[in-house]
Amino acid sequence: MKKIKQRIFYFSKGWFNIRLLISLMMILNGLILSAQNQQTVQGTVVDSRNEPLPGVAIYLRDNTSVGTITDIDGRFTIRLDGENTVIVASFIGMRTRTLDIAGMSQVNIVMEDEVTVFDEVIIVGFGQQRKESVVGAISQTDSRTLERTGGVSSLGQALTGNLPGVVTMSTSGRPGEEDPDIVIRGVSSWNNSDPLVLVDGIERPMSGVDINSVASISVLKDASATAVYGVRGANGVILITTKRGQEGRASVNVNFTTTLKSHSKLPELMDSYDALMLRNRVIEHELAYRPEAWSFYQPQAVIDKYRWPANLEEFERYPNVDWVDELLRKYATSYNANVNVSGGTKSVKYFVSLDYTHEGDLYKSFENNRGYETGFGYDRLNVRSNYGIAPDAFRPKYSDGSFGYYFPNPTQASTNSMMDLSVNGIGFETNNRVNTDFTLEQDLGFLLEGLTVQGKLAFDNSFREINRGINDRDHWEEKPTKWIDPETGVEYTNLSTDRLNRFDFRNNNAWWATAGQVDNNETFRRVNYSTQINYTNTFGNHTVGAMGNFSREQYTRGSRDPIYRENWVFRGTYDFLRRYNIEFNGAYNGSEKFGPDYRFGFFPSGGVGWMMSEEPLFKRLNLHWVDMFKLRASYGKIGNDRIHWDEFNENFRWLYMDTWNYGGAFNQGITGIDPNQSPYQWYSEHSVGNPNIQWEVATKVSVGVDYAFLGGMLAGSIDYFTENRTNILLEGSRRAIPSYFGTSAPVANLGEVDTHGYEVELRWNRPVGRNWRLWGNIFYTHAESEVIFADDPVLRAAYQNVAGMPVHQTRSHVDYGYFNNWDELYGSTAHDGLDGDRMPGNYIILDYDADGIITGFDQIPYGFTSVPQQTMNLQIGADYKGWSGFIQFYGARNVTRWVGLSSLGGTRNTAFNEGSYWSKDDNNADVPLPRWSTQASAYTNGTRFLHDGSYLRLKYAEIAYTFGSDDWIRRIGLNNMRVFINGNNLILWTKMPDDRESNTGGNTAYPTARRYNLGVRISL
Repeated sequence: MKKIKQRIFYFSKGWFNIRLLISLMMILNGLILSAQNQQTVQGTVVDSRNEPLPGVAIYLRDNTSVGTITDIDGRFTIRLDGENTVIVASFIGMRTRTLDIAGMSQVNIVMEDEVTVFDEVIIVGFGQQRKESVVGAISQTDSRTLERTGGVSSLGQALTGNLPGVVTMSTSGRPGEEDPDIVIRGVSSWNNSDPLVLVDGIERPMSGVDINSVASISVLKDASATAVYGVRGANGVILITTKRGQEGRASVNVNFTTTLKSHSKLPELMDSYDALMLRNRVIEHELAYRPEAWSFYQPQAVIDKYRWPANLEEFERYPNVDWVDELLRKYATSYNANVNVSGGTKSVKYFVSLDYTHEGDLYKSFENNRGYETGFGYDRLNVRSNYGIAPDAFRPKYSDGSFGYYFPNPTQASTNSMMDLSVNGIGFETNNRVNTDFTLEQDLGFLLEGLTVQGKLAFDNSFREINRGINDRDHWEEKPTKWIDPETGVEYTNLSTDRLNRFDFRNNNAWWATAGQVDNNETFRRVNYSTQINYTNTFGNHTVGAMGNFSREQYTRGSRDPIYRENWVFRGTYDFLRRYNIEFNGAYNGSEKFGPDYRFGFFPSGGVGWMMSEEPLFKRLNLHWVDMFKLRASYGKIGNDRIHWDEFNENFRWLYMDTWNYGGAFNQGITGIDPNQSPYQWYSEHSVGNPNIQWEVATKVSVGVDYAFLGGMLAGSIDYFTENRTNILLEGSRRAIPSYFGTSAPVANLGEVDTHGYEVELRWNRPVGRNWRLWGNIFYTHAESEVIFADDPVLRAAYQNVAGMPVHQTRSHVDYGYFNNWDELYGSTAHDGLDGDRMPGNYIILDYDADGIITGFDQIPYGFTSVPQQTMNLQIGADYKGWSGFIQFYGARNVTRWVGLSSLGGTRNTAFNEGSYWSKDDNNADVPLPRWSTQASAYTNGTRFLHDGSYLRLKYAEIAYTFGSDDWIRRIGLNNMRVFINGNNLILWTKMPDDRESNTGGNTAYPTARRYNLGVRISL
């Protein structure tokens, strides 16, 4: 039996060796046959103007895993696989070409434009349309434009200058919080001007969208474009469409950017020497009013020690601190890495993206000797960090490790920001967002050609965890601080003994680790479900389209009661000869913010378009340089139920109902001390409701021209728009109600505002020879508003009214020169408060109402509002072979900013450089002297702190090179690689004392960032 088994074993081994030999021979033969059947083909791809096309995908039709991409000169090489000789040439914006190249060794492929100025696809509400059929005012940008915006991580920042009609105003440079305020075509309401932001059709925050995941952004601006959003679209709509997979082989893209950030323009502070010299000058000026101020006068020899200390002792005794240099880094580093994979088949398409962003901190980290290291984290940045501290108050940190504080007046002078940033612990803030969309589409062409139906279900959840980390504030141990009196040299400290054992102080490190907790104010849940039916068909020269959509939404924050909305939307379109277009939209919307009689509203709009350049008469003019000339107009009504920036604010949520307070009891005893109270609690009316409350209504008119000339070399649009906003909610405190009414008046729909303006867009794109391409664009937007009615008191002077002025008009007492001597002062108009503290060198304030005294009634409209009336953008670029580059300027005009950088003031020696100060020898100085021991009236400053907020900045600049045809790129398995250097907020021209685009922050704001980026984009 053993022998039999042994023979079977040997036989098996032999049979195995024979099979192995046969297999090897077959494989070898196959390789030989394959080598004989394989064919290498070289080719060139050009466009209709015979210009080479780089980046065209070339692959085998029957084996998509075999492919290549054209280099910068449009050349490619591909190896055919046996009998698979049919290749496909694919490029975005071009018609896909399919060719059988069997037997060829050289091939020249000419690709034609697929998307012309007529056929370009525009994303609209609940769908998309060809550009030629669009009758609304819509601006659109794509991912390529957004990805070159200088390394910003905020999508809102990336919109700046890239969409006409869109005004962005940065509020902070704080990492993770750089989203700007956005206004579309001006401000039409004093309640809320924020546009509706939809990500893939669902209302979501723009801050949660990665720039690398965006396919396109459309901004809907007029009634025909926004009416389908009913009570949510009055302020304009921003549609963000994220990337989707495309049919074809997998495409892998890798992007990496490293960024150096520095702060932009900051207010200019005087050092200790200059601040003390200024204080001496002010004390001399005020001496007749406050002789006791002489005690603060410093001898010149002492002041000299602040700038030129002789040793460490004098260095610490006479501080001269540059707080900007102490607190801020010269540069901070940020990183962004993104990998995305896309592809798919006819039935399944995919797009997967992984993005990591680290935003470096411009504030420094400091050694604290507390056993932990401070680092980048939002909680730490939320600590008030003031770089306007007096330079002579104290050293940030003394040589013995103690932090400085201001002993004479620690509460009024300032806090030590270095200490705030060092020993307050560490707080981690974690934001989690899960956005889930389920979409089911069905083609019902078997029932009716052109009919489709779609269902969508969206679940959004987000929550924020805060306070995880180290708490080094709320404990028994104090941190050691000290101050050195510059006059006596005596050291003062807040601690002399240890609070734990009463011996000499020692650092006990009493901090403790903290677990995180959920921030209910930043925890959101949203459920949205909708069904939509679409129909489009062409009958000869007639094309008709229809869309109907029904949706419901439930949205809540924390434990608040949910907000409910319901929408019924339709759109009908008609096109004749691709020349005449008509569109009608309607939305029947419901919002739980209003009472039963006003809960639902219908908002219609319509538009017409005329492609004049397609008229036979126009063509007979033989204007070959005109590619497209189109007229369009729209009219409609849109609602707005966003009556407050916080939708969950209970004071503005149920305005149609009376609200009541519960609590408190009355005394049962008539006399006596502390009589007994009733066991029953009172109900008292808190506010009077208004059952007639309803949504604001915006009636919009827009007229525009779209054009393209000289073979697409010049293209753009011109728009004129108006808006009449009615039913604007007016709070009871702003209504003309007499004081004896007995309570606060109810909120009512009383306000009315008119807005008008225009937009100009010009783009150019011109190839020069075989290797050069010049391109650019210009955007210009002008928008201004006027309040028509705001329930102003009937007998109040017109200049004091809100009506007749722009929304949020700046107001101020107006100055016109100085009191240059006592005679001018005595002969001037008195102030109704602190009049005795006026002195020569103060502003002369205009007595506007001519009543013989300066009062609050002399405050008048001044300058402009805080939203620019005019914005402009200029972008110029050039491409040469693999090289490309561009610069982009962005500016704003007719805007007024308040920057309250006041100096001195009697408690600290903080002084800002405001220019020249008034003196007897300089009556035409820039500003009056500040105050030290006297207090001026509230009107004395006049327009001192109001500035022309106009600016022009070099917003973006970039130079890049694309490697595509190099052999080493192919050898390492890449299709192409793009290396670039760009920047953001590079140069600023402004009369402002610092770099700000909104009236926020003061000298405690996180500074605007300037960025320099080095990056690479790789396609596999």
